[in-house]
Amino acid sequence: MSKYDYIIIGAGAAGLLLADALGKDDFFASKSILVLDKDNKSKNDRTWCFWERGNGPYDGLIHKTWDHIYVGGQQLQKSTSIAPYTYKMLRGIDFYNHYLPKVKAYPNITWVQEEVTNVDEQEKEVLVITASKKYTGQTVFSSLYDASIPLKQSKFPVLQQHFVGWIIKTEQSVFKFGEATFMDFSVPQKGNTRFMYVLPFSENQALVEYTLFSEHLLETNEYEEAIKTYIKTKFGDIPFVIEETEYGSIPMTCYPFHRHNSDRIFYIGIAGGWAKPSTGYTFYNTSRQVPKLVEHVKARKPLSQFYQKSRFTFYDMLLLDILYENNHLGHEIFESMFKRRKASLILKFLENETNLWEELKIVTAPKPMPFIKALFKRIF
Repeated sequence: MSKYDYIIIGAGAAGLLLADALGKDDFFASKSILVLDKDNKSKNDRTWCFWERGNGPYDGLIHKTWDHIYVGGQQLQKSTSIAPYTYKMLRGIDFYNHYLPKVKAYPNITWVQEEVTNVDEQEKEVLVITASKKYTGQTVFSSLYDASIPLKQSKFPVLQQHFVGWIIKTEQSVFKFGEATFMDFSVPQKGNTRFMYVLPFSENQALVEYTLFSEHLLETNEYEEAIKTYIKTKFGDIPFVIEETEYGSIPMTCYPFHRHNSDRIFYIGIAGGWAKPSTGYTFYNTSRQVPKLVEHVKARKPLSQFYQKSRFTFYDMLLLDILYENNHLGHEIFESMFKRRKASLILKFLENETNLWEELKIVTAPKPMPFIKALFKRIF
């Protein structure tokens, strides 16, 4: 049985960023670290998007950026600058190709491609079992997400941000490649919160994605038909080819995932509740959480104490309460926000960086009654 000081389960954004942070820090030079993942990370299995001010640490890996966004709907057609922010897209394959060789090169890190089948916390160590071997670690950082866990309670609603996207190439120039369609609610809502998301890479190539904030997933053909209809409605009956497809589902909930952390097993990424509850954006928050987690470990503080309350979690919770009870109100809320407030302020709010005065401006943009009802329901 192989023994390690630290075991990282999962080599997605959280796992690789954490492995790199540990590997390059002299504090951990004498520590043995194992990284386990069932995949060899050789495919572009996902994309991450985020916004930030000016230059950032991942700029060398960024696939495309946009300085303007479009938000549309029944009562809104708005193209706007998001300065001082830039909207950035990072492809999974570019991230893996950069970080995986770095991680494998650290002398104290072992990379093993195997699927973890069980994790068992014991008195003095954690037993990690794969299909062919057993490992023990003093500390385990796990990105294994059990979707059934938040569904076993009713205090915190659970929605999904679920989507299917196509990267398409057209014969003619149809896309405004300097502008990202952030949310287009002009598609039929059908009692849910549904919108299109378009990221142009050029005038004839773009990621076109059909996204929902709702409780239940759709059949694959429903997403695909919605994309076809949107392309035809927006750009006409143009020929195109599908170059890549992507699909996914991200939990939207304020469920306290941190309560499942112990001093030996710590959950990271989506499994740790690192996705922004009201939007599903995960990468940027993960990139900010990892350095804090590393400093926490270096200070020899108990892992179970790595949690900070935030008033932004309460804002997220109110919105999710509304969308859970009245999912059709989503387009009205987001359209009102973008109609009455600057896009840069909204992005700052969604980044958890606003002050109380700015937050008051945001929460008073939509019709107040749904939020008042949600607030009273939470209080009483």
